[in-house]
Amino acid sequence: MKNVTVSMDDAVAEWARLEAARRNTSVSRLLGELLAEKMRHDDAYERALQDWLHRERSWSSDGQPYPVRSTL
Repeated sequence: MKNVTVSMDDAVAEWARLEAARRNTSVSRLLGELLAEKMRHDDAYERALQDWLHRERSWSSDGQPYPVRSTL
C-alpha cells in the first residue's frame, strides 16, 4: 500500500470529511475506495468499447440503399 499526499479545495476536503464520517471510515480509505471504483468503471468501459470496435458487423446493405427515416 502506498501513501500519497493529496491537495484539494477546502470545500472538497470538508465534503470528504463529512462523507467519510457518514460511512464510518477515514478520508484516506474513502478516497482509495472512490479511486478504485473509478478505475474499475473506466476499465470496464474500455473493455466494452474495444469489444464493440473489434466485433464483426452483421448489418451491411449488400449494395442496397439503407432505408430512409420517415418524417412525420
